[in-house]
Amino acid sequence: MTAPPTLADVVSVLEGLYPPSTAEGWDAVGLVAGDPYRPVRRVLLAVDPVAAVVDEAVDWEADLVVTHHPLFLRGVHSVAATTFKGAVVHRLLAAGAGLYVAHTNADSAPRGVADALADLVGLTDRRPLVAHVDDAERGLGRVGRLEHPTTLREFAEHVAAVLPATAQGVRVAGDPDAEVTRVAVLGGSGDSLFDAVRAAGADAYLTADLRHHPASELRERAAFEAADPAPGEAGTPFLVDVAHFASEWPWLAYAAADLAAAFEEGTVTTRVSTLVTDPWSDRIASPGH
Repeated sequence: MTAPPTLADVVSVLEGLYPPSTAEGWDAVGLVAGDPYRPVRRVLLAVDPVAAVVDEAVDWEADLVVTHHPLFLRGVHSVAATTFKGAVVHRLLAAGAGLYVAHTNADSAPRGVADALADLVGLTDRRPLVAHVDDAERGLGRVGRLEHPTTLREFAEHVAAVLPATAQGVRVAGDPDAEVTRVAVLGGSGDSLFDAVRAAGADAYLTADLRHHPASELRERAAFEAADPAPGEAGTPFLVDVAHFASEWPWLAYAAADLAAAFEEGTVTTRVSTLVTDPWSDRIASPGH
């Protein structure tokens, strides 16, 4: 029987898929906890390194947890189990499991967060929304065309159907009957790329965490510049805002498949957590809306 890879072997594969050098300068990616010489047979993948995910990892006897979001994004002076983040580290290590983070380096990678989201909504002829200087296939977000034109309402309904269900659901800004053909997507918080979305000529922008003022200003500018719109234009780009967790979860399946495929069949088993770790638990609609 072939011996399982070590944690160092698995980290090497992950860093080949998602080079740490491609992470944003403010980010914190890579191995957070774990012994590089321990064998890895089971890997659990999740969006967030939260207590419920640790519970799942321990129950499944995972040797490694790979998450998208960092546990420690800022410097810390203690990982004592008296803190909620320290407790995560202690519980994983006590169970013999490590923790690895692939964040903005996974956002931009081929078959990363952006590609997974683009595939899910059916974008073709696509490219990065903001490409890396030295790699035309790697970069933040994706922009491309839908196979068939649709309305903003139908596009948003499709997004709601293919993403994990969350309390937020899908919010839309724009004429629901307007035509949508060219779409930009970005998993996670996306209002910092509004200028790139406009420059790409997208009819709609699918992302998460849209704030009031940036979204309002984008839509006001779109309406102003479309005072005499060309046929088929109605103040683009429209906005389709989903839960942060939901926009990034589709990538986990790609990461799980690519990691398992890097080793001899049956050596490493991967599992995608289906726990909804979005922090919002309910939504109360305004009466009559």
